[in-house]
Amino acid sequence: MTDTVVEWGEAPLTVAIALDDDRPRLVRFGPPGSAVPLEVALPPVELEFHGAAKGRGSRHVEQAASARLRYAGHDASEERLELRLTDPETGLLVVQTWRRRAAVPVLQCHAEVRNHGTAPVTLRYVSSLVVAGLGGSAPGPHWTERLRLSYASMDTCAEFQWRTQTPAELGIVDVGIAGSTRRRIALTSLGSTPSGEYLPAGAVTDTVGGTTWAWQIEHNGAWHWEVGDHRDHGYLAVSGPADQEHQWRQVLRPGEVFRTVPVAVAVGDDLTGAISSLTEHRRAIRRPHPDTVELPVVFNDYLNCLWADPTEEKLLPIVDAAAKAGCEVFCVDAGWYSDEPSWWSSVGEWEPSARRFPNGLSSVLGRIAALGMTPGLWLEPEVVGVDSPVAASLPHEAFFQRDGHRVDERGRYQLDLRHPAARAHLDAVVDRLVSEYGVGFLKFDYNINIGTGTDVDADGPGAGLLGHNRAWLRWVEDLLDRHPGLVIESCAGGGARLDYATLAVHTLQSTSDQADHLRTVPIAAAAASAVAPEQAGVWVSPRPELTLDETHLCVVNGLLGRMHVSGRPDLLSDEQFEAVAAGIAVYRSLRGLIRSGRPLWPLGLPGWTDDLVSYGLVAGAETLLAVWRRGAVGPASVELPLPHLRGRPVTVECAYPAGADVGLRWDGDGGVLTVTLPAAPVARLLRLSDLVGGSG
Repeated sequence: MTDTVVEWGEAPLTVAIALDDDRPRLVRFGPPGSAVPLEVALPPVELEFHGAAKGRGSRHVEQAASARLRYAGHDASEERLELRLTDPETGLLVVQTWRRRAAVPVLQCHAEVRNHGTAPVTLRYVSSLVVAGLGGSAPGPHWTERLRLSYASMDTCAEFQWRTQTPAELGIVDVGIAGSTRRRIALTSLGSTPSGEYLPAGAVTDTVGGTTWAWQIEHNGAWHWEVGDHRDHGYLAVSGPADQEHQWRQVLRPGEVFRTVPVAVAVGDDLTGAISSLTEHRRAIRRPHPDTVELPVVFNDYLNCLWADPTEEKLLPIVDAAAKAGCEVFCVDAGWYSDEPSWWSSVGEWEPSARRFPNGLSSVLGRIAALGMTPGLWLEPEVVGVDSPVAASLPHEAFFQRDGHRVDERGRYQLDLRHPAARAHLDAVVDRLVSEYGVGFLKFDYNINIGTGTDVDADGPGAGLLGHNRAWLRWVEDLLDRHPGLVIESCAGGGARLDYATLAVHTLQSTSDQADHLRTVPIAAAAASAVAPEQAGVWVSPRPELTLDETHLCVVNGLLGRMHVSGRPDLLSDEQFEAVAAGIAVYRSLRGLIRSGRPLWPLGLPGWTDDLVSYGLVAGAETLLAVWRRGAVGPASVELPLPHLRGRPVTVECAYPAGADVGLRWDGDGGVLTVTLPAAPVARLLRLSDLVGGSG
């Protein structure tokens, strides 16, 4: 007998769970009326453990352990649905939770496994989200042709490279026999850099049904998602670490509980709409902090500036120029702690260098504060160089190990924040920098990838890494509880740690270390696909050899994110300096719109080599639109569709640079803005105002 026992949620994202002899199946995860046949649906959670048969091939669906789960009840409220499932053979209780926040069409999902039995159970895989029936309900092409799968490749200095392909283009095709394919399309993060190769995110668009599901994995370590075929329909399974991919195993003893990493899912009419909803979710889940309201302009002395070689003599003229330009935070980047130019394998004590600062680091930080800026320092807290005295002074168990040996990644050891000595060491470092030096801003960097993890006090290296990941976030939370005004930037050689476990507690994120202003364009334009705009730190680092148009382009790169100024403001011409200072003033005037704006991409998410790029924010009646022309080969004019302004009376102006050469023609009936730019490379920031009120 089949009976729907649970229907929950609000359009456009609802959940329906059906029973078949107490066997639960998730028959809807999307708009109302989008239910899939019972025989196509999968259990709400997929589970693998020792002693239960594994499913076919490498896929994480159709597991024997999942098929054994039986409905044991549920609790529902406006904000939360908890579904309880039991395995009668082991006594495991699985609680799958979906959570929503008012006015945000996003569901946050996770599972808990509780051992109510009498014997240990070794978990090998637990999903956070499983959805089946994608792209198969309505008449039309086979799901492998009608679905579009979107994902973003990541690399150092080449972040946010979005691609969209059909499952067929990625190798899953209609083989003619339903249920026979064993392939999957899978993305997996390995180690301690969750966005080192791919964003912990993705999207599926049904081109026939007109629905896009976009998800983000809110975890600062290993993760996995896969798309495959289940009974001639697509399925999606998302998780944190697993045994097969990450050497993760968890021995769950009687009375113990394991909780998966959370996954957030948005539904929209298209990818931009789904990302817009995720943007609101990102704002809702992060820790409140004045920094994400005030958005102070940060100067950092690294990019196209001192390149991790600061001294008092070098810094003072740059500090003065940064203050004059209007910067509000000055962060001294790497190198301040070492007497030697090569310090990679000796970091860990975080004591100022007397050679670099003969009058003491306090003299420079005091100068920064005297000019009205918040003093900041770069720190790489999780690592200890193999040649550092700290490597010998801390207990062996305070570091990542495999088979009794410390894990050495390019001359660095990794601290294990589960260990009290590691936490005490870092507490002392940060408390000293804040109390003795008046530091109000810390840039936490991370430049290694420690691999599968540590087997110290863990059932496997993946479990050790997961424990550290969670301990690290608790340590940051405790740090902010002690120093509530402290601002902490997350960085990992740019964007290698770009996830919303990290960004729920860090107020801003370095999106890249790309030093070329033209290559920065697609990074700046796509960053809001993964980070709330007000948290997305984008470099503005003009160099004296650039033309004035190129200087303007550098500034536009940072105007719709979180402006991170660098370069050599002390060496710029008067004309260049004024361009930077004017851009900072414009940015400061737009902060209220940036912190509430929803992203849009009139030309779609940018390709790495696109000549014409556009990205904007919609905030009430205002639309801010950055337009770049990188190459002179393509056309000088571009049509930018803005459907949210179709039929509206609109004024259009060039907000930066003021009075710049740009052709603007607004077609209100079609909702299209035609922009004509002068010779490339060039960029403009435009502002469109809806004269009769908000449209976004």
